[in-house]
Parts: sequence; structure tokens; C-alpha cells
Amino acid sequence: MPATASGALAEVTAGAASGPVPAPPPGPAHGTGSFGFAGELADEGLREGLRNTVRHELVARQIDEQIAACFPVGRRLRVLDVGLAHGTQALRLARAGHEITALESDPGTVAAVRRVLAAEPAGIRDRVRLIEGDGRDTGVHFTPGAFDLVLCHGVLMYVPEPDPLLAGLARVLAPGGLLSLLVRNADALALRPGLAGDWDRTLAAFDSPYGTDRAGNPVRADRRETLTATLAGINAPLRAWYGVRVFTDPPARPRRGDLDRLLVAEERAGRTDPYRAVAALLHLCGVRGG
Repeated sequence: MPATASGALAEVTAGAASGPVPAPPPGPAHGTGSFGFAGELADEGLREGLRNTVRHELVARQIDEQIAACFPVGRRLRVLDVGLAHGTQALRLARAGHEITALESDPGTVAAVRRVLAAEPAGIRDRVRLIEGDGRDTGVHFTPGAFDLVLCHGVLMYVPEPDPLLAGLARVLAPGGLLSLLVRNADALALRPGLAGDWDRTLAAFDSPYGTDRAGNPVRADRRETLTATLAGINAPLRAWYGVRVFTDPPARPRRGDLDRLLVAEERAGRTDPYRAVAALLHLCGVRGG
């Protein structure tokens, strides 16, 4: 969900910029576990459920990889999630023992995540604080250096001018803190409509980073080169970047039995050139003072 709508503060209860990223060791997915693929399929249909599952699983693995690289093993992190959407990453990190603060502009989203939290054990609920507010107003809500890890996933696409938001996120990062951004990839906008034979959208995508999401809302894509320069300018230079969803978009025809192999293929493509450069989404990780 976008974190750009205004809203009064209302607290409710409830861690190689340009080179390839080394592949993880073989074995389980860095302890992230499953994100409930069958449930997502039932709620959203096969294709959309698969897209979301791939996104959340890959981003989780990548976050865990960067946490392991930036922080001592076992350290409990102070995490800020700006624009938490379904709360998938926030809840996963809370279950891992980290302290979560979520800043979300949409009251309905806050209410939905609060209902999900209600089903969690008290120890996990107590590690999550939900705040209703605008992601561009972190300076109003938080002191400098308040967080070790800041997540901003699927938010920049709704922000016409991302630089002030990013500067605010860097400000609340502690020295050595990790900034995780998930954005639409402006360098690959024409690829998917082209593969689907939608030539009007294909030609438009060459000339403009603007479009609409599946709900018809206006969205904007970002270029990795531009964000790399921005991160350097706010003293959170790029440490690593990944592609997310290289293969999991139309005209692909997903099947339930393909998930395990698809995740292997997506993970390899997301950290390998030239594939990661044409992913639908980019996951960029910067380190404060790095």
C-alpha cells in the first residue's frame, strides 16, 4: 500500500553495489519458511498468488542475507516498515525476534494487519507497533538513528518525488543500518507488455516511467542508476541489489507444482546478470555510512 496519504498519528496496539550478488549456499531458504502459497492461491487466483508468493519469499531471503552480512548473529534489530501492505515481512521479522514499528497511511490496512496480529502469541504481538501516518513524515514520528533496518517496499511507485522520502528514511537509520527498497524497474517496463503483445503499452513504456497498477492507480517506476546516485547522496550507498520476478509475469502460465523449481530459477536470475536487470521489480539495499 502507498504510504503517501495524509493521516493523523494514531498509534494502535497491536541490516557489491554493481557486481553480481554471490549465490547463497544450497539448502533451505535461509530459515524464511513458506508464506502460505495455497492460501494466497485461494484468495487471489493462481497467477496473482504465485506472483505475490515469489515476491515475498525472494525478498525475505535477500533481507536475511543482508542482515547476516551487516549485523552480529542473534542481534535483535529495531525495524521500521514504511507502507507495510499485508504486513508479510514485518510479521516474519517479529517472529524472528526483532522489534517492529510499522508506519502506514491507510486505516483499512492498519486494521487488517491488527486483525492478523491478534492471532499471534502475545510475545510476537508485543514486538509490533503500528502507527497510522504518512511515510514522508518519519521526521515527525522518529528521532535520528532510531532504527537498524528500514523497509520501504512498493511505496516509491506512488511517490512523485522520492528523494525527500528517501532522505527521511536515511535520517532515521542508525550508523551501519540497512535500508531495503523494493521498486518497479523502469529499465524493463516495455518487456512484459511486449511479450504479451500489448504494443500500445509497450511503446508508451519506452518513453515514460508512469503507468497504472492492477487497480488502476497511477504508479511510477525507478531506474537503478538514479536510485544508486540518490542513495550515495543521502549517505546510505548501495551495498547490493537484486531482481525480483524475472519469470513470474504474463505470458507465463504458472502451475502449483512448479513453485519449488520456480523459486530456484527466480533466485538465480535475481542475482545474475543480465537477467536481474530486466526483472519486474528491483530490490536495492543500502547501508548508512557504508
